[in-house]
Amino acid sequence: MMRSLLFICLAAGAVQASAQGVPRDTTAAATLTIDQAIELARRNNPELQQTLNNRINARAAVRSAYGALLPSADASFSVQRQQGGQQIFSGTSLGASSDVNQSNYQIGLNYRINSGTLITPSLQRANRDAVEADITGASETLRNNVRQQYLSSLQAEANADLQDSLVVASQQELILAQAREIVGSGTQLDVQRAEVALGLQKVQALKARNQVDIEKLRLFQLMGTPQPAHVKLVSEFPVTPMNLSLQDLIQSAHRENPVVLALRSREHVADLNVRREKGEYSPTLTLSTGVGGYTYGYANSNFPVQQAAAQLDASRASCIRTEEVRAALSLSNQLAECNAMAFTSAEAQAIRDSNAKFPFNFTKSPRSISATLSLPLFDGFAREQRLQEAMASRSDARYSVRARELALTADVTAAYLTLVTAEKTVALQEQNGAKAKQELKLVQDRYRIGATTFVDLTEARATYERAESDRITAVYDYHKAFAALESAVGHPLR
Repeated sequence: MMRSLLFICLAAGAVQASAQGVPRDTTAAATLTIDQAIELARRNNPELQQTLNNRINARAAVRSAYGALLPSADASFSVQRQQGGQQIFSGTSLGASSDVNQSNYQIGLNYRINSGTLITPSLQRANRDAVEADITGASETLRNNVRQQYLSSLQAEANADLQDSLVVASQQELILAQAREIVGSGTQLDVQRAEVALGLQKVQALKARNQVDIEKLRLFQLMGTPQPAHVKLVSEFPVTPMNLSLQDLIQSAHRENPVVLALRSREHVADLNVRREKGEYSPTLTLSTGVGGYTYGYANSNFPVQQAAAQLDASRASCIRTEEVRAALSLSNQLAECNAMAFTSAEAQAIRDSNAKFPFNFTKSPRSISATLSLPLFDGFAREQRLQEAMASRSDARYSVRARELALTADVTAAYLTLVTAEKTVALQEQNGAKAKQELKLVQDRYRIGATTFVDLTEARATYERAESDRITAVYDYHKAFAALESAVGHPLR
């Protein structure tokens, strides 16, 4: 009677251990859905952000192409100071004894246009569209990668939960083995086997939890954000029957797959590039005009006054000599007028004012306009080389589109067949898992009453573990296959 009572107490302890399970962290965990993970990745993934930066360059190239249809303008301003002194030019002494200040400005307009200039805006718009298609493709690729990694993290968590439940089952088996050994229906060998099985199962559970941490780290690496503590992923992925047509999926992929759309955009860019290179054989019209001005003045404002006064003195002396000769010959003369010649302070001030134009009181230069029509004749076959390279790039782009379309058909078909197989596999593995669970419960009950051995219990638990693990793998393989099909088609299917 005492042994039976002890057996019942130990069995109750086994039930309590089952209820307690493996110790868990009770800290409140933040939840992260798969849509939130995808959105965070699109905002923070470094590689996607690098691809997004290409949009800036493409838009700038379009703006520059349209800017080439407008005249170019440039402005310049310069100042110069030249030391005074004598300079010898062609044997003649030139120069001044005062430093000279000079300044000038120039505003020029130039316009150059040919057929290549007219095609370039269309080319750059097509290149911008190709960049946008590349961004869409990179975003869809990132979406698929995040979805796959999210599913891998959930799969790792499901496997870890399975291992935790098996730890609980091993604890129950150890308690039952100890109870049976106490009441005399079991042996010490069964107890030792149960202890070894529990230790091995704890190791498996520990490794499974470590794998969960690793998969989450990879997920947040894709998302481009630090992993917060105690984050919980949301598992809301029911296995539903497919209602998809393979032909419709292939046609949709050819129409909407971002990689194919990007390659077609690149093909259009290559066509326009060939047209632009051919345009280099056309005439080029160049128009140029501009306005400008200059200043010239002596650093010493008295220097031009002194020069003007000296010139006037020399002129008066020459006039007096000439008129005195006429007077000596009793001819009419203007000797009085010559003697009246004098340099006034008003004239000196006018000269100073005229000299004080540096640096901004400009004298305008004469305006001019020029037009040139040039026709390229021969440049050492450089244009021919660029044209041949452009034509080769166009052919490569066309072959890339064709190759991708063929690969797309194969990828969609393979993903579809994989999904069909995965759906059937899930149904079979769920049946296997249910049967293995029933078998394990039956063996546990039989072992509890002493109708079977611990070896049979261990084998039943191993069979259940394999069946449940295969079921988990089948379920997440189905979801991964569905994600792969969406990636091949190029857009969500649900």
